Amino acid sequence: MAVTVKECLELQLLEVEMLLSMFPKRGELSLDEDAVPSIQRYLRSAAGALPPQLEYRIALDVGEAKAKVELQVLLPHMYPQVAPQLFARSDALHRQQQLQLNTRLASHISSLDSGDLCVCEAVQWVKDNSLPFLENSETSSECASKEVRVKEMLRRMWIYSHHIYRQELRKKIFDSAKKLNLTGFCLTGKPGVICVEGLQENCEEFWRVIRYPNWKHISCKHVENIETEGSIDNVRLFHGFEDLQFEAHGDYGLRNDYHMDLGQFLEFLKQHQSGHIFQILFGIEGKLAEN
Repeated sequence: MAVTVKECLELQLLEVEMLLSMFPKRGELSLDEDAVPSIQRYLRSAAGALPPQLEYRIALDVGEAKAKVELQVLLPHMYPQVAPQLFARSDALHRQQQLQLNTRLASHISSLDSGDLCVCEAVQWVKDNSLPFLENSETSSECASKEVRVKEMLRRMWIYSHHIYRQELRKKIFDSAKKLNLTGFCLTGKPGVICVEGLQENCEEFWRVIRYPNWKHISCKHVENIETEGSIDNVRLFHGFEDLQFEAHGDYGLRNDYHMDLGQFLEFLKQHQSGHIFQILFGIEGKLAEN
């Protein structure tokens, strides 16, 4: 007998209740305050659009030194019939070590019986298996500190979308940029444009987060890598992460489907030494505001 979405969502809520009893302290398990209520409302009505996918983070203490490892969880509507999206991260791990840790975590989860709840199992696996990666990271850091300091690299990503309207999507964009210490902007409307700049691994994590689970009309149009001997803050073009909005052309009623004034956007890019990006984003030369 086929398992329904409703049955899967009920199991997801049961697992969250179990995890909340395991991690009752403030900050141990973080999820949006409306995440569980929105699923409960759907289960009561069993009609209308599906609720947002359940997404939460669990902060774990690993080893006697209580090193911090965070397990990020994103559950498809049909979980546990399909595998969850799991990602373990720690500020104490280098990018390659983090990749190796998550590769092993994914391999372990795939070895479990299909259809079983497995987030609790993933939590225990991360607590039992992260320590060797953390210890190797400490050794690598000690060796690196004895060597000549290497140059730092700033990454700047230019991301294009057909449109950006939804408040929950904008919130995800701004929250992720703040969490990852990224500067840049988000141009709301049609078209939508996002620029983020910061450490390479943080930009890659931002890109991974915002395009999950199924943002179809989005692409990374251009990537810049700037090497510097000092702090990457010295070569940033933006001082914060701006909410960019310009006057719109046209009015299409309740759909709010409007085109942004690209002439004003071009001027903004020029003010931030990025006028050349206009053609990369839109395929036309930026001549709208030439003197």
